[in-house]
This record gives sequence, C-alpha cells and structure tokens, in this order.
Amino acid sequence: MTPLALIIQARGGRVEGSDRALDQGRSAERFDFLRARGVLLHPQDGSGVRRASQILVTSAAVEETVRDVQAARRIGAVVTTRARLLAELFNGAALSIGVAGTSGKSTTVGMIGWILHSAGKSPTIMNGADMKNFVAVDSPFASARIGQGEAFVSEVDESDGSIAFFEPRVAIVNNISLDHKSLDELRSLFRGFIAKAETVVLNLDNAETAALLPDLTGRAVTYSLAAAQADFLAFSPVRSPTGIAFQVKARDTGEVVEVNLKVPGLHNVANALAALGVAKTCGVALADAAAYLGEFSGIRRRLEVVGTVNEITVIDDFAHNPDKISATLETMHAFPGRLLVMFQPHGYGPIRLMRDALVDCFANRLHGDDVLLMPEPIYFGGTVDRSVGSSDIVREIERRGRKALALPDRSACGDSLVKLARRGDRIVVMGARDDSLSQFAHELLRRLTS
Repeated sequence: MTPLALIIQARGGRVEGSDRALDQGRSAERFDFLRARGVLLHPQDGSGVRRASQILVTSAAVEETVRDVQAARRIGAVVTTRARLLAELFNGAALSIGVAGTSGKSTTVGMIGWILHSAGKSPTIMNGADMKNFVAVDSPFASARIGQGEAFVSEVDESDGSIAFFEPRVAIVNNISLDHKSLDELRSLFRGFIAKAETVVLNLDNAETAALLPDLTGRAVTYSLAAAQADFLAFSPVRSPTGIAFQVKARDTGEVVEVNLKVPGLHNVANALAALGVAKTCGVALADAAAYLGEFSGIRRRLEVVGTVNEITVIDDFAHNPDKISATLETMHAFPGRLLVMFQPHGYGPIRLMRDALVDCFANRLHGDDVLLMPEPIYFGGTVDRSVGSSDIVREIERRGRKALALPDRSACGDSLVKLARRGDRIVVMGARDDSLSQFAHELLRRLTS
C-alpha cells in the first residue's frame, strides 16, 4: 500500500490511511516515514472515514468486518481495492510494463526500473519491496519511484486474481508454480494476462511458462539459461557469495555481453534476462542494459546479509513459497556452511494449500546437517481456517530424514537459533508480509555478538 499511496500523492491526491500494524505498534519507522510525507494516519476504528466524498482503498487483507469498511458503507463512500486502483493507473500509462509470475517479481521490477531510469527514460515504478538503488537519507523506504516518462513498471499479482484487471503493453511472466491458487487457476489467469499484451517476455526454463509460447506467434521475447533457441541465452555463470557473473547472447544479432550482478543466485540470472528482454523492447541497447544491471544493488529482504559475527552470518530473506525457498537454498548451498533456517509461514491459508509442496521442498533441499525451525504461521486477525499449522509440516519433514523443529513462536525460535549457532553457520530468516522479520534478524545478530 505504501508505494501506491506515494504515487497517488505525487499525482496531487490527498492521502490518509489506517493499518492494523499501526494500531498494534508494529513497523513504527514506516509509519513515521509516511507521516513525514504528509500522509494523515488514523486508528483502524472507522474514525478516519467521515465523508461520502472519500474513496476507501483496501488491501486484500482487509475484510468487510473492518470498521473503516463498515463506516464507508454506512456513509456511502466509494470502496475499491488496491489492485483496482493500481490497475487504473497502470492501464492509463502510455507504456505499461507488467511483471508477473510466482517468484522474482520484485527483483525483476527493480532491475527493469533501474535500467530505464539509468537510460534516462524516467519511469514510474511500483514495487512490492524497497529498491536499494533508490534508497536515500530522505527516502528510507523506496518501493515507489515517480517518474515523468511514458513507462509505468509494476508488479502484477496473481495470488488474489487481480492480474485480470491489468492491460499491459509489455507483459513479463517469470515462472508459474504453486502458491496461493491451484495450477489450473494460475494457467487461466496468466493466459488472460498475456493475451492483452503487444510484447510478452517469457522464461523458457519454466515448463508452465514455456507452455504459453505457442499462443504468442510474433509477440514473444524469450530467455533461458539452457535453451539455445531463446532470444536471450545466459551461459558460463561464475558464482560468488554476494553476486554472479555470466554472459548473454542475443539470438537475432549474435551480440554477446558480460553481466556482473551484485546479487547472487541463478534465479537472479533469470530475473536479469527478463529485464534485458524488456530493455530491448524499450529501445535500450543490450550493452548499455548489461552495464546498468551491474549497478543494480538489489531489493531489501532478498538474500540480504544483515551481518557476520564470530563467523556466523545472518541473512534476511523474503522466501515464502516452494519456488522461492528452493532458489534460496540452492543459492546458499553453492558455498560451504551449515544452514539454520527459520521459516515463518505467511498465513494459515497458504500453508494449508502448499503443505505437501513445502514438505517436498524442505525435505529435498535441506542438507543433512541443516536445521529448519518453524514458528506458527503469521496471524494478524481475521477469519481463516487454522487447521494446518507448522507442526504438521515439521512432522513430515522429520519423517523424511531432515532436522526440523516446530516451536510455538518466533521468540522461541530466536532462543534456539542462538543456542544452535556455531562458527561457519549461515542463519536464514525466511518469511513474507511482516517487516518485523527484519528486526528479528538484526536482533539475532546483536544476540550473537553479546
């Protein structure tokens, strides 16, 4: 909601808001930032909704029982959703660039945004996470960038079905895998999304995404780390703990360029290829785009190193579904050291849907000496089926021969991590939709120091 609020405000709108996190005393720095930007904040008790002329914009987490919604209904104020408002802004842009897929959206948006910004195209960027390149002393939360050019680059979300509202000129599909919806539902949503686009950038290394290609005669720009027929082929990757270098060949011209990323992992090679595909569509030369990617410093909470103390490294990571978790574990296991993973599920609904896939992911991807710790799923209120919890996941992972612990809460996980940690370990704090996970990671580092 933060980047959307900032974009609306920059376009002359008056923005007020409420958040249960504010009422619960969480994420104080973010709310202070919004206040400093002139956003008026209210308790989420209906008191901020007073005029029929107001428009109430709700996130997917806000239910009809929330008092602000009830107040808006009572006085006749318009109620819309974050996704519908964002789609209205996006669809009105001269060059709408929508990044979709189960994983990699935030990083790909950041990469595309940085390339277009560096090329002087002044894009507006709507991201689901803070882009480090745009963070400044007076802008510590940089999930939005308001530009003056034609391009509007945005994440497009399939998890709530809102992808159907968006009409992209350029559509990117990084990958399709199980997360919030069944694969049949996802296939339908992604096909509808790309049908509206003039150009579609597709990942040939993901089977579900590659299956979209036959519908796109003459409209597709493809990329791969393995398929020689791809328009952009990456090869000869050289890994380091903090980055990855590789070469890219453009099929149409035969041009080969070197890319040196400051973010690690083969999954980020794929994200970079998607960004290069978009850059071509936007008229940015391949060599220039590759150089700009070398300046890209990453996205907060994407394999972000918090610090190292006593040869123990603490890493903050957004991974929360099997695809993202697999990418993180694969990247981390390219280098020596035991992994102590604290995974906080981001809701009871997703963990119920992904139960078997999560078990397979951890059982197959954890090494013999790694340890997984899971508190109960995050829950900030509302109505949800809580029949499946972390203990159900842990029980099956242990049955398949991996070390896993189900603990009542995050505090208990922190105590266990401090006791378990030894020299050479990497502690990975994993989870989504909760800024306080970063605080937890920083507190872990402090405790390991003392």
